[in-house]
Amino acid sequence: MRIRVKQALNSPETRSNIQVKGWVRTKRQSKGFCFLEVNDGSCLKNLQVIVDQGVPGYEFIDQVNTGASVDISGDLVSSPGKGQAWEVKASMIALVGGADPESYPLQKKRHSDEFLRTIAHLRPRTNKYGAMNRIRSEMSFGVHKYFHDLGFNYIHTPIVTGSDCEGAGEMFLVTALDLDDLAAKGKRVDFEIDFFGKRAHLTVSGQLNAENLACALGDVYTFGPTFRAENSNTPKHVAEFWMIEPEMAFADLKDNMDLAEDMVKKMLIHVRENCPDDLELFTRFVDKDLESRLDNIINKAFVRLPYVQAIDILNQSGQQFEFPVEYGLDLQTEHERFLCEQHFKAPVILFDYPKTIKPFYMRVNDDDQTVAAMDVLVPGVGELVGGSQREERQDVLESRIDETGLNRDDYWWYIDLRRFGTVPHSGFGLGFERLLMLATGVTNIRDVIMFPRTPKGLEF
Repeated sequence: MRIRVKQALNSPETRSNIQVKGWVRTKRQSKGFCFLEVNDGSCLKNLQVIVDQGVPGYEFIDQVNTGASVDISGDLVSSPGKGQAWEVKASMIALVGGADPESYPLQKKRHSDEFLRTIAHLRPRTNKYGAMNRIRSEMSFGVHKYFHDLGFNYIHTPIVTGSDCEGAGEMFLVTALDLDDLAAKGKRVDFEIDFFGKRAHLTVSGQLNAENLACALGDVYTFGPTFRAENSNTPKHVAEFWMIEPEMAFADLKDNMDLAEDMVKKMLIHVRENCPDDLELFTRFVDKDLESRLDNIINKAFVRLPYVQAIDILNQSGQQFEFPVEYGLDLQTEHERFLCEQHFKAPVILFDYPKTIKPFYMRVNDDDQTVAAMDVLVPGVGELVGGSQREERQDVLESRIDETGLNRDDYWWYIDLRRFGTVPHSGFGLGFERLLMLATGVTNIRDVIMFPRTPKGLEF
């Protein structure tokens, strides 16, 4: 019977005639027998295998090197060695795929993150990135479980879109035209003859479509890839990333803030309960303050602070910031982290931003100067969540579309929601990779997504 390494290490009893398949992490050969450490990706720990001379396949043991894949049969027995309760006494070993010991890049030593990014196809085999992928998998499941338990419907919104949700224009063009041929012939690009008959882009958000579904199903969420053609090489930005976007009908800004706070806390609790060994690796080798910071986020109420008060606090702080602090300007990461890491020493939800720095769809407040927007700031990351109550009034929405220089015709269907049974509704976007950074203490987003897409970076 084939079992995973995790099952073997947690077995309540000895087992006969089991099969384990995986990759060799280390090999120690002595006269007449060989020790192998085998890992199949199911957990952080390796399974020790003892292969005695004379068992079928031992004649190929010299070819079984670090990185090789193997198929092993034998008995799971109590281990006399320290550090493991069980080991496998092999009755057969087969080399499935060899690995040249001279060129295999993952030898038994610490490798830098910068180096491992150059071999992203192999880095999941390391302890750190194996743990990261398991945490990412468990956190993904946790997201779906969280919303399912609350009664939200999971929806799928388009990846190819004809509208710009954010109004920033930083979108990737999607076309079926032969641009090289058009350039060679000196012709202009005519999108009317393109596949969709108009300009098409990769989406920066599923929010606008999610609002459609919320105004029919009530509470919904989407969880999928989004794309931003922002020429940024900061540790917080990649061009392709995953977003969690819930949308609630009959909900205001307070409902939105409550959901965001609850979700962040529940996700951290979920990963703690289900990935303790993998998280412990990040506490030991990545961020020794990780446990206390997660405790602080889980156990403290999030501070709720109007934008204007945040500006006052920053201006009176005596801190020298690289970027200016002024009413009407968006906050930068250094400002966000000062507020939650130094001033309040707790997560902060900023709300009621000036409407001039926010997208057209956010509900205008009674002062006609601010909108019902909110951002969740957390220690170690800065902004984690951005959201708002949506503008449900047709005349105000149309006015905001005009103010921001967009074309009403591109949003006719969005405006229609305000014509037919409009309701207050709200939602937010939570960057999944930033949530993983928060949970693990990793400081570069390129290390929580296995194949990061960055400016001039399209390997793998």
